[in-house]
Amino acid sequence: MPVDIRRALKRLLPILLKAKEDNLNEADTVQRVIMVFQEALGYDALTEITRELMIKTKYVDLALKLDGVVRLLVEVKAAGNELRDRHIEQAKSYAAEANIRWVVLTNCVNWSLYHLSFEEGIETERVFTCDLSIEDIDKAAESIALLHEQSIRKGEHEDFWKRHAALDASSLGKALYTESVLRLIRREIRKREGILVDEEDLAKAIHGMLCEDAREKMGPVKIRRKRQRLPKKIEALAKATAPTDAAAVGSAEPIPEPTSELPLEEVLVKS
Repeated sequence: MPVDIRRALKRLLPILLKAKEDNLNEADTVQRVIMVFQEALGYDALTEITRELMIKTKYVDLALKLDGVVRLLVEVKAAGNELRDRHIEQAKSYAAEANIRWVVLTNCVNWSLYHLSFEEGIETERVFTCDLSIEDIDKAAESIALLHEQSIRKGEHEDFWKRHAALDASSLGKALYTESVLRLIRREIRKREGILVDEEDLAKAIHGMLCEDAREKMGPVKIRRKRQRLPKKIEALAKATAPTDAAAVGSAEPIPEPTSELPLEEVLVKS
């Protein structure tokens, strides 16, 4: 469970909202953000919060260090600015250079946490976002508490990210559009409605029920089918009758492995 920061956050809230009202510049906003990390999120201002981290000859706005290791980069915008995902582009390039997977974007009232992955280029996913000026403070505190020094040490932000990724539309789409799941739904529809629908039509109908954002994350409808395998006796027979000398092996036609597009009967004929 994340640390309860509700009381500390409520105490700081008037200061943060006043910063937005006064449209404070970025430097003054940074001071308010440091207050949040120090007084609500448990970081030591002298040893764990730094403005002196240089990456690519430039200093990041803030970096949070635990045991001397940078765990989070913080991109701060002026309090009156409306935040956009594109505002983390600079911090994202810094994070990729230093192999840091977590970036916070804030103007001291709006807070967003991003997870970065570097397997295929730089991919960014917003894990949470909250607005202290309009949201229930208790709910917002629960999200921001993931940035608490103790939560980061315990890896609670990592656990939250795994659950978030597992329940994301792209992940659910991969599970939903599998042959086994569609067959279960198909069977239930047949039981209730007395009609057997085509799997492709079923998948398209489900896709059409979803919101545009979910469809975009899932991508095109693609049914994931299990690969069929040859019966063990046929596999053993194929191995037993396979040519043994190198020349014959090189010229022999491989036995096609059946897929969902190639029925088993055709495989037996070809072999």
